[in-house]
Amino acid sequence: MRWKATLVGVVGAIGVIAAALAWTGSSGAPARAAIDPSKFVRHVTNPFFPLKPGTLLVYRGIKDGQLQTDRVFVTYRQRVIQGVHATVVRDIARHRGRLLEKTIDWYGQDKQGNVWYLGENTKAYHNGHVSTEGTWRAGVNGARPGIIMEANPLPPDAYRQEFYKGHAEDQAWVLARGGHVRVPLGRLSHKLATLEWTPLEPKVVDKKVYARGYGIAREVSLTGPKETALLVRVKRP
Repeated sequence: MRWKATLVGVVGAIGVIAAALAWTGSSGAPARAAIDPSKFVRHVTNPFFPLKPGTLLVYRGIKDGQLQTDRVFVTYRQRVIQGVHATVVRDIARHRGRLLEKTIDWYGQDKQGNVWYLGENTKAYHNGHVSTEGTWRAGVNGARPGIIMEANPLPPDAYRQEFYKGHAEDQAWVLARGGHVRVPLGRLSHKLATLEWTPLEPKVVDKKVYARGYGIAREVSLTGPKETALLVRVKRP
C-alpha cells in the first residue's frame, strides 16, 4: 500500500512539474531563455553540481537490464555556446568493458549560481549500430538551454532542464533538501532530492539524489524500466 501511495505521489508530482515551470509558453515549449554572456562566469562552482576540471566520478548500476559502469570526467576544455564559455564534461558508460554510450555535455554557470545545460553530443552503441538521438545544442534548430541546477534549490521548485522539441525535454522538481545519502562511496551529507520526467517518456520517472560537494550521488527509476546508478568513487585533481 505504501508503494502504491508513492506512485500516486509521483504521478501527482508530474502534474506539479508541468504546472509550475516558470518559463513555459502557451504551446508547452519554454519561452525563449535569455542568455546574456556578460552574466555568466567561467567556471561551474555550484555546491550541488560542482564541475572542477580534472574531477572523475565513477558510478555503478543497472540500465537496459545489464550492469553498467559510468565514468564522468570534467575536462579542462571549454566550448563557447551562445557566447557562454561552457565546461565540457565527458560521460562514458560501459558493460564489462564494452562501450555502451559516450556523451559530451556542456554546462555554464551564471553569476547568481544557476547551472545552465547548454547541450549534449551523445552516441549510444547497440548491436553494431550508433544512435545520436538526444543530441542537441542551444541555439541550433530551435533548441533552448535549461537549468540543470538552481543556485538555491528548494521544494517545490520546478524547472526545465533542456528543450529540443521531440528529442530532449527533461523537466525536474525539487523534492527535499537536507539529511544524508548512503552510497558505496560512503555516507554523504547535505543531500538534495529531485524527480525528473519527460513528456517523451511519460511513464518513466527518475529520482536523483545530489550531495553537496559531489553532485549526483544516486539515481534510481521509480517507474518504468529498472535503472540505478550509485556513486562508488571520486578522484579529484
